[in-house]
Formats: sequence, structure tokens, C-alpha cells
Amino acid sequence: MNHHHNKRRDDLDWIKVIATVCVFLYHCSMFFNPFDWHVKNNDIDSPVILAFSLLIGSWIMPVFFVISGISSHYSLQKRSLDTYLKERFIRLGIPLLFGVFILSPPQVYIERIYNHQFTGSFLDFIPHAFEGLYLEIGGKGNFAFFGLHLWYLLALIVFSLLTAHAFVKTDSLKRVTVLHLLSLQVVIILVSTFIETIHLGGWDLLVYLLFFLAGYYVFSSHSLLPLLQKTFRYHLSVGVVSVVIYTIWFMTGLPSEKSLGAFLFTCFMVIGSFHLILTFYTLANRYLSFTNKVLRYCSEASLPFYILHQPVIVTIGFLISGLSWPIPVKVVILVSGSFVIIAFTYHALIRRVSFLRILFGIRGKKRSVPQTPPVHPDMLT
Repeated sequence: MNHHHNKRRDDLDWIKVIATVCVFLYHCSMFFNPFDWHVKNNDIDSPVILAFSLLIGSWIMPVFFVISGISSHYSLQKRSLDTYLKERFIRLGIPLLFGVFILSPPQVYIERIYNHQFTGSFLDFIPHAFEGLYLEIGGKGNFAFFGLHLWYLLALIVFSLLTAHAFVKTDSLKRVTVLHLLSLQVVIILVSTFIETIHLGGWDLLVYLLFFLAGYYVFSSHSLLPLLQKTFRYHLSVGVVSVVIYTIWFMTGLPSEKSLGAFLFTCFMVIGSFHLILTFYTLANRYLSFTNKVLRYCSEASLPFYILHQPVIVTIGFLISGLSWPIPVKVVILVSGSFVIIAFTYHALIRRVSFLRILFGIRGKKRSVPQTPPVHPDMLT
């Protein structure tokens, strides 16, 4: 494999931080939009919030899998296969288990109370917390084995196991061409259209696997960024136009299933998402290839913030769901209140206690003299 990478990609750390904030805002919007979620506001008639949800939701989770694929590429250049997999299990598996058994039951309880599927206190609910599998919002099972919003961690573990042996024997593409990008786009469209798999975060799991593979083989290639710099305006234009068409089409009425309209709708969704990711990647490399104290702090905080954000949003949302306040007021309260609680919890508790750091996916505090930071960014740090 290629071992000549020797410079930290600060732009990838910025992408990770910005994407985490976007996911936070997206889940705040889920409280107000018409999509199924654990708890909803008493007024969901807000086309602005729905448009925001569609614009962000169409591409934000694929970004995480692309960055994770890039992280795997750099990680396997510095680690053996066994060390790579061990690190994945520890730094993804422990937070996942913590989420499944500690963070998920309160969210399921709130959902059951909100939907009048359970009466009583949380202590009364605990004996029922692991009865049946939680498979969908509003269902009957209570055991959220995938950790609800932490399904992303479970998917990464599975993807790492499936791809690790192939990754150690291969490297990123030596030369990425427009044909490679078009081919990847077509494959994603076909998978999204014709293959029925489990849907999480708005996409098929197989599509997320494709983005993960693209991160390793395409986005890690030295030849991609020079190509994107030349074609930047094209990707920006196509991405924005396609996502706008997809959003307007969604808000004015979805096409019938298995029709030409449904296929075209999928095309716009995939094309818009793919080109916006390429645009985001290019802009980050052009303007965010630097580091400072803010980035170092936020980069380490990103995974704990991701793990903690949804339980806090669901709790605050439940407390204000029945109030007759205007939507803009509730938006401010939900976003600012959730952010402050999550940020304070991380700053005052999680980052200071080694045990909590491990539970939330970051390395325990070292007692010895700090070592030089890793050469390349890791999605897990």
C-alpha cells in the first residue's frame, strides 16, 4: 500500500465538525417537520423547516460515511489489520453499547408516553425497556438494539468488518477521472432505485456502504482534488439545481412508486447529494486547510456531541411539545437549549473524566507527557 501521506488533513476535521452541527440542526428540525419522529411539536405546518430538513437530510449522512472511508484509508496506512479492527470495536462498540442500554431507553419511553402507548413513570417502564425489538417509530417493540440515532456506529462496525481485508490489499485509485465519478453516481442511483434494503437516515444501507467505499478508494486519491478544482463550478451548479428540484418536487407531491417519475425523483436526489458532497469537499480543502484551538477542541468533541445530541433534543422537545408558543420561539429554545446542555455536559464532565471519555468514543486522558498528535484525522477522534 501507499505510505507517502505525511501531512494532517485539517480540512477533513473541519468537515467532520460542520457535518456534526448539521446533523444536530437536522434532528432539531425533525421535531417540527411532518416526518415520523419520536416526539413532534403540536404545530408542524412550517414549509421553511420542511425545506431545510430536505436540503440537509439529502446529503449529510453520506458525508459521514465518505469521511469514515477516508479515515479508514489513513488508519490502515499506520496500523495493522488487527489493530485497526480492535480500535474500531473499542471506539465504536463501547459508545454503541452505552447508547443501546443507557441512552435509548429514555427516548423510547418518551416516544411511548407521547403516543399514549405507555402510562407511568420511567422507573415503571424500565422492566419493559427490552421487550420486543424496536424496528420503527410508533411500533410495539422497545429494545432499540441499534441505538436509535447511533445506527451510524453499528453500520461503521459492520462496514469495517466487511471491507477490512480488501482494504489492506488495495489502495485508493491512482488517477480519478470524470468517468469514475459518473460511474459511481450511476451505481448509487441503481441501488437506490432497484434494491430494497433497510432504510436509515433516508438512504439504503447499501448506498451508505458505497459512500464508505468511495471515501476509501476515490476521495483518498491524490488526483481527486485537482480534478474537482477544475470542475468545481459544474459540481456546485448541478448539486444546487438538483437538490432544489428534489426539494420542490417532494413538497409539491411525491410521484407514484415504480414509475418513471419515481426514478427521475431518485436521480435528482442522488445527483444533488453526490455533487454537493464533492462541492463541500472542494470548498473545505480550499478554505479550511488549517488548524487552531477551536478545531482541536471541536474535533475531539464531535463524536460525544453526536452521541448525546438526540436524547437531549427528544427530551426538550417533549417538554415543549404541547405548549402554544409560536414555532420560531420553540426553534430558538430547542436549538439553543439543546446545544448549551450538550456543550456544557461535554466540557464540564465528559472530557474531564477518563471513564466518560471512553464511553463517548474518545481516548482516556493520558497521565504521561502528551505525544505528538496522529498524522491523519480519524473520524473517531
